[in-house]
Amino acid sequence: MAGVRRQRESKGRRVTLGLVLALILASAAALTLGDFPVSPEEILRSLFSPLTGFANKGVDFIVLQVRAPRLFLALLSGAAFGLSGIIFQTLLRNPLASPDIIGIAHGASAAAVFCIIVLGWTGLAVSLGSFAGALLTAFAIYILAWRNGVTAYRVVLIGIGAAAMLSAVISYLFTRARLFEVQQAMAWLVGSLNAARPGDSVVLAIMLVLTLPLLIALVRGLDGLELGDDTAHALGTRVEQTRLGLMVTGVAFAAFATAAVGPVGFVAFVSGPIARRLMGGAGRGIPQAGLVGALVMLVSDLLAQHALPNLQLPTGVVTGGFGAVFLLWLLIVSGRSGRVN
Repeated sequence: MAGVRRQRESKGRRVTLGLVLALILASAAALTLGDFPVSPEEILRSLFSPLTGFANKGVDFIVLQVRAPRLFLALLSGAAFGLSGIIFQTLLRNPLASPDIIGIAHGASAAAVFCIIVLGWTGLAVSLGSFAGALLTAFAIYILAWRNGVTAYRVVLIGIGAAAMLSAVISYLFTRARLFEVQQAMAWLVGSLNAARPGDSVVLAIMLVLTLPLLIALVRGLDGLELGDDTAHALGTRVEQTRLGLMVTGVAFAAFATAAVGPVGFVAFVSGPIARRLMGGAGRGIPQAGLVGALVMLVSDLLAQHALPNLQLPTGVVTGGFGAVFLLWLLIVSGRSGRVN
């Protein structure tokens, strides 16, 4: 038993190390590539210029004011989406139960569109509105799913219904909007890092640091919940309190990321299954899902910027294409095996 545990821990460390190395390489590419190429030596000199005093205003502006904020925002938002996705997928025991499938992202989107079209808000106000929309949607889903407790299938079904209803609300708001309002709303709905500012990643980092301790405190309760409510009760787990706390944590991660970069599709959906397949049963894969989410977001943003000459795509276009292919592959695999992994 001890040997099996050591093997699982060793594999978990190897997977984590591999993901970290991939993130380092992708981050170096994000800081290097562009219309104004910057060498690795210049990047290091620019990053440490506040300490060394050596400055090159042109390079420092490109690295510190343009590329680094976008890089940090991609890493933090991707990690938040990945953690949110695997929390819901593990809690509800369903790989389709991610925030962008069960309506939470749709709630954020509907609130943002309402703020843009009806209230005429822009910038930070739209982000705050989307954050509130995600929280209200999650609360409504939880209340509607409650029947002497919350079951996974009720949350998923009600969440899918809520997503459809909120999509209809967004479509209705578009019919009442002027052309430039629709363009503004669509730019937000696709999800993009094009408008990344230095302060955005700082705010998101603070929110994540404040939320991570709650996840760490509650994650042990997943062991009991995965065995069923009756078994969890027998093991002394406070089932409803733990489930509610994990749902609040998952919603918070999704809401923070959506408020920062918009509802970038499928990052939350693909991160958990990819992490679990990399782990191969060697663990639940929650930290690894955060790293996978950061890597998916960063690589997708690199492709969005540089895949097509003279054209920058919104990051959500790339993640949407990748997520759709991954979903089809997952459904094909589940059809062959009889279950969705």
